[in-house]
Amino acid sequence: MKIPRPAWTQTIRFRLTLTYSAVLIALSALLLGGVYLTLSRILDPKPLDQIQVNKVYKDAEGNLKLKQGQVIQAAEISSVESAVNYQTLQTLRNYSAAGMGVLFLVSLGTGWWLSGRALRPVRRITTTAQEISATDLSRRIALGGPHDELRNLSDTVDDMLGRLESAFVAQRQLVDDASHELRNPLAVIQANVDAVLAHDDTPPEDRAQATAIVSRAIQRMTRLVEDLLASARRSSPAFVDADVDLAAIAGEAAEEYELLAADRELHVVRRLSPGPTAAGDASALRRAVDNLLSNAVRLARGGSELVLAVGSRNGWAWIAVRDEGPGIAADDADRVFDRFFRGGQRQPPATIPSTGQRRAGLGLAIVRQIAESHGGTVALHSELGIGSTFIIWLPERSLTNSTRRTPAPPDEDPLGPRPGSGQ
Repeated sequence: MKIPRPAWTQTIRFRLTLTYSAVLIALSALLLGGVYLTLSRILDPKPLDQIQVNKVYKDAEGNLKLKQGQVIQAAEISSVESAVNYQTLQTLRNYSAAGMGVLFLVSLGTGWWLSGRALRPVRRITTTAQEISATDLSRRIALGGPHDELRNLSDTVDDMLGRLESAFVAQRQLVDDASHELRNPLAVIQANVDAVLAHDDTPPEDRAQATAIVSRAIQRMTRLVEDLLASARRSSPAFVDADVDLAAIAGEAAEEYELLAADRELHVVRRLSPGPTAAGDASALRRAVDNLLSNAVRLARGGSELVLAVGSRNGWAWIAVRDEGPGIAADDADRVFDRFFRGGQRQPPATIPSTGQRRAGLGLAIVRQIAESHGGTVALHSELGIGSTFIIWLPERSLTNSTRRTPAPPDEDPLGPRPGSGQ
């Protein structure tokens, strides 16, 4: 039967203590052993070599005479010196052995104390990590002291916790917002099914109207699910970048949205300059253009003009979508790209009918995410009652030797000021 070891003997602190003591004793043994061997070679220590000599005495005349039968122990001076050296080395050896035993005990206590002090920040990091749960990432180690390796480790863990907390907060917010957005169309579908479609005696007119309402609610959920899927895919490393012809993908998007635009009597104007190329994922960039066109077709004033343009400037390729919708207030220009942002009810001038509140969703947030993941950005130029222009700026790949990219995209609208605007 294997006897379990105490828990404290399996800790790093215990191993550090033993290592410290072993190293200290080994160094002490080497030092004392070297001193002992050196002295033994230099001093030539030997036990006392005694000899027997007869006793002598002086007679009355001062002559030395032997005492018969009486002897004494004697030794040569060199033998006495060797014997003294021998005895001194024996004493040194005995005291060294005893001192090393005491030193070993003292080193165990000292090593235990030193390792405890050295590992104190590690225990603090461990305690904080144990107190952190998936629902509470607000705890921080906040280790003080000198900027050593443990302080750097603590700061790194704190930075990681900050990023994890931001990611979890964003994830929870996304789930909450998505749940809220899905709950409304589901409630509409349930209400129409219970009130109209579930009854056989419902008039055909009411059934057709309920079917149309349910169809619109399903389309709204479909758009939201597609936006969520696009956002998740772009966040993954599954994309393979290649050279993308921006005019080609913009032309394909324009062809698909022309019928939807025609239903609202919108006139789609294409200004697709050939040549601008960006490195990226064609399907993701096409998704960004689709989102901009979808918003423009939905919000533009009936019978107005919708412009889709592609070009390049200062080493930056761009795709722009301009509409004649209600516009976006300056206070909402940055927040409109947030997930599920809902702009307030702002009434434009009476000459342009209000479309009410802007649709909350992921469309513009995905546009910004796609643009930034390609090393670019998305800009907005808008004026209430006039319309909006969304521009996707991307680093251009089709640069000539005489063209150099500026550090940042231009601030102005590449389509220029629109007629009737205050710009």
